[in-house]
Amino acid sequence: MTDPVGKLPSELDQLPDRDPEETAEWAASLDAVTKAAGPHRAAYLMRRSLQHAEGAGLALPKLLETDYVNTIPTAAEPAFDGDLEMESKITAWNRWNAAAMVTRGARYGVGGHIATFASAAWLYETGFNHFFRGKEGDGSGDQLYIQGHASPGIYARAFLDGRLSEQQLDHFRQESGGEGLPSYPHPRRLPWLWEFPTVSMGLGPLSAIYQARFNRYLANRSIKDTANSHVWAFLGDGEMDEPESTAALALAAREQLDNLTFVINCNLQRLDGPVRANFRVVQELEAQFRGAGWNVVKTLWGNAWDELFQLDTQGALLRRLREVPDAQFQTYATRDVAYIREHFFGTEPALVELAKLLTDAKIAECFYTSRGGHEARKVYAAYKAAVEHKGAPTVILAQTVKGYTLGKGFESKNANHQMKKLSIDEFKGMRELLGLPIPDSAFQDGLVPYGHPGADSPEVRYLQERRAALGGPAPARRLHASAPLPQPEERAFKALYKGSGKQEMATTMAFVRLVKDLMRDKETGKRWVPIVPDEARTFGMESLFPSAGIYSPLGQTYDPVDRDQLMYYKEAKDGQILNEGITEAGAMADFIAAATSYATHGETMIPFYIFYSMFGWQRTGDQMWQLADQLGKGFIVGATAGRTTLTGEGLQHADGHSHLIAATNPASLNYDPAFAYEVAVIVKDGLRRMYGPDAEDVFYYLTVYNEPKPQPAMPEGVEEGIVKGLYRFKEGTPATADAPRLQLLASGTAIHWALEAQELLAADWGVTADVWSATSWGELRRDALEADEALLRGEVQVPYVTQALSGAPGPVLAVSDWMRQVPDQISQWVEQDWSSLGTDGFGLSDTRDAARRHFGVDAQSIVVASLAQLAKRGEVPASAVKEARERYGL
Repeated sequence: MTDPVGKLPSELDQLPDRDPEETAEWAASLDAVTKAAGPHRAAYLMRRSLQHAEGAGLALPKLLETDYVNTIPTAAEPAFDGDLEMESKITAWNRWNAAAMVTRGARYGVGGHIATFASAAWLYETGFNHFFRGKEGDGSGDQLYIQGHASPGIYARAFLDGRLSEQQLDHFRQESGGEGLPSYPHPRRLPWLWEFPTVSMGLGPLSAIYQARFNRYLANRSIKDTANSHVWAFLGDGEMDEPESTAALALAAREQLDNLTFVINCNLQRLDGPVRANFRVVQELEAQFRGAGWNVVKTLWGNAWDELFQLDTQGALLRRLREVPDAQFQTYATRDVAYIREHFFGTEPALVELAKLLTDAKIAECFYTSRGGHEARKVYAAYKAAVEHKGAPTVILAQTVKGYTLGKGFESKNANHQMKKLSIDEFKGMRELLGLPIPDSAFQDGLVPYGHPGADSPEVRYLQERRAALGGPAPARRLHASAPLPQPEERAFKALYKGSGKQEMATTMAFVRLVKDLMRDKETGKRWVPIVPDEARTFGMESLFPSAGIYSPLGQTYDPVDRDQLMYYKEAKDGQILNEGITEAGAMADFIAAATSYATHGETMIPFYIFYSMFGWQRTGDQMWQLADQLGKGFIVGATAGRTTLTGEGLQHADGHSHLIAATNPASLNYDPAFAYEVAVIVKDGLRRMYGPDAEDVFYYLTVYNEPKPQPAMPEGVEEGIVKGLYRFKEGTPATADAPRLQLLASGTAIHWALEAQELLAADWGVTADVWSATSWGELRRDALEADEALLRGEVQVPYVTQALSGAPGPVLAVSDWMRQVPDQISQWVEQDWSSLGTDGFGLSDTRDAARRHFGVDAQSIVVASLAQLAKRGEVPASAVKEARERYGL
C-alpha cells in the first residue's frame, strides 16, 4: 500500500487498527462534510468533537490554539459581585490621578508612564475590589507582582484610599527629599507598600512561579499554612519575549500550581511598536501556555462584539480575526470606520454582507473601545475562573488598547510609551469621557489638578469596605512581628574552629559540613533552605539527600536506582533541599522567595544557594539586585571559586571577577575565606547580622574552593579581623634585625601560595614576610568609604585597613585568585607602597599549578614580585629580580 503523496508518517501508523473499515468510514464522513459544507465547517466539527471528548474524560492531546474569541461566553459569565457603577467611578478617579501625577512630574523632567495603566486599569481594579487578599486577614494574603510601568495607577489608588498624600504624589520619582515615591515597585525604597520589584522585565513572571512553588514548600513542610495565598503576576505581552518570562512554565504545570495566575495585558504593543507586527501574539501565547500545561482563559472582546459573532453564521468573522496581524489590528483602532469597512470587512463577500447589518457607531464601538480587558464583568469572570480552576496554573490573556481613555493622541499610538504628559485640553476631554466633576477653575497656572471625591465619599467608603472584606490594604508589605531567630549552638562552629589536623578538606566541604550540623539545630534547623542547581554531588552535598530529602510535591513515586546506597537520591513531600535542575535563574528565584519569607509570610527562613561561582553574579546578576531591592537575607555561595581552581573546564568556568561584580551591590557582604574556621566565623556573624535582634537587610556572598588542604586551628583573637576583612595570620621571623621585610595580603586559596612564598623569601633571599588573611576586600572598602564620609562631616574616623596595617614595615603585596581590581579596591587606604598580583585575562584548561604559573600568582611569582617591590626601595639588589626569575624558571 502506497501512502498518498505528501502524507507524512504518524505515530498512529505504528499502532494496530483493529477495525480499518470503521476508520475509513470516519475519514469518509469528514471528507463528505468538507465537500458539502466547506473546510471551515469540517474544522469546526472536529474541534467540537475534541471538546466533547475532553469533557468525557478521553485521553486525547489538547488543541494548542482555539478561535480568536473569549474563552467564557457572555451567557456563561457569573453574576458580578459588586456595584459596577461605583467601581467605574473609582476607576475613573484612579485613571485621572495616575495621568495627572505623571504629567505634573514632567515639569521636572522626571518621566513616567501613562499608557500602561490606562490599558490595564480594570485588570487591577477588579482584582483589588474582588479578589486580592490582604495581609490583615486569615493567613499571609495574596502576593501581587505588579507590572512596573503601571505603578502610577497603584499610587493613584493608594491616594484615593488615604494611604498616600497629594504631596507624595507630587514627588513621584523625586525621592531625595524624603517624601517622594520611587518610579517603580521598589520595596527597599517604599517598604510598607511594595512587596516585589518587577520592572526588570522577565524577573516578575519567573519569581511569581517560584513564589507560588515556595508557598507550597512551606505548607508541605508544615511551616506555614498557605492555602489562602494566591500569587498574581501582571505582565505585558511584550515582556513575554524575555527568556525568563517563560523559563519555568513547565515547572508550574508539572507541580500543579493552581495557586498561581498570570494576567497578561495584551495591548499588542511593545515599548516602540507592535509586539508581533506580522503575527498574533495572543494566539502564540495561548499555544505556548497550553503546550506547557496551563489553563488558558482568553478575555479578548467586550459585549459589543456579541452581536457581530451572532451574525457570523458562516464563520467568516472568525476566519478574518485569525488572519489579521496585530499591527493591522492596532491600526484599526486609529482609523475611521470607512477604512475598517474596506480593509477588515471588505476582504470576502460574507464579511461585506455582515458589515451591511452594522451601523458606523457599532463598528466604531467594537474596534475602538470594546475589549475584554476594559470591561469589569469580563475580567471578573476570568479571575473567578482562574481561582476556581484546580490542578494547573491559569494564564489570562486580556486584550486591551494601550492608552485607553487618554484620547486619540495616545490610544494605540506607537510612541505612547514614551509620551509623558497630556495637554490641558486633553485632560478636559478625558474628564468628559470619565464623567468626573472637576471644574475648569481647578486648572490653575497651567497645572492639571489631582481629583478626590472626599475621604467620606461613597467611592472611598466602598473601596475601603471592599478591602476590609478582603483582609486589608493591597498592595502592602508587612514586617511581621516575629521574634529574632536564636543563635545556633556553638558546637557546630567549634568543629571547624579546631581545624582538620593532617586531613585535607576543601572550604566547599567545610561550608557544607557546617550547614549540615546547623540543620540539626532544634530551634533553627528546619529554617535552613538548601538550594542547588543540579550540582549537589559536585559540592559534596549528597550526604544531605537521605537526611534532609529533596523537595517534591509528589514525594518519590519511583524506586531510586541507588536505593541500596547510603547516600541515595531521596525525594519527599516535606523535603528540605530545593534541587532545581540546570537553572541558575530558577535557583535564584527560589532563593529570593525563601530570603524574603520573613516579610511575605512572617516565617523567617535561612536559604543558602551554592553554585559554580562563574554562574552566579555573571549569569543572574540582575536577580541579585532584585534580591537586594526585596530586602532578602541569606547566604549565596560561589563554589569552585577563583580563576585557577577549576582550570580543567576552561575559559567559561574560570571565575576571576565575581567579587568585582558583587562589590557593586550595596546589600551584598562579600567574603573570600581561606580556612574552614574563617567560614565558621563568617556564617556565625552572618546569622547574627541577618537574623538577630538588630537584623539588617543584607545578604552574604561567600566564595569557597574545591581544593583540599589541611585546615589549621583558629588562632586566638582573630574573630574581629575575620569579620572586618583582615588579620595577620602568620608573622615572619627575621633572620637578622635589618632583614628586608614586606607584607603579603592574600585571600581565599591564595593564602597557600603566600605561605609558600613566605618560606622561599626567607630561605632563598633572607627576606621576611608577614602573611595576612584578607577575608573580605569588599568589607575593608566599605569600612574605608564610611570613614571618608565621616571626614566630610568633620569627624575623624580611621579605616580599619589603615589601622590594621599601621606600622607594618615594608611594602604591601596583595595576591588573590581574582583580577587585580578586586584587592586594588582598598589600595588608596593603605599607607605603605602598594602592589598586587591577580588572575587578569581569560581562563584556560590546564593543571592548577600551570594555570597559576601562567597568571603569575604562584609562590615563585609572588617571590619575584616581592623582590621587585623591595628593589624599587633599594632594600635588595636590582639583580635579585632577574636572578629569581632564572632560578624559578619564570
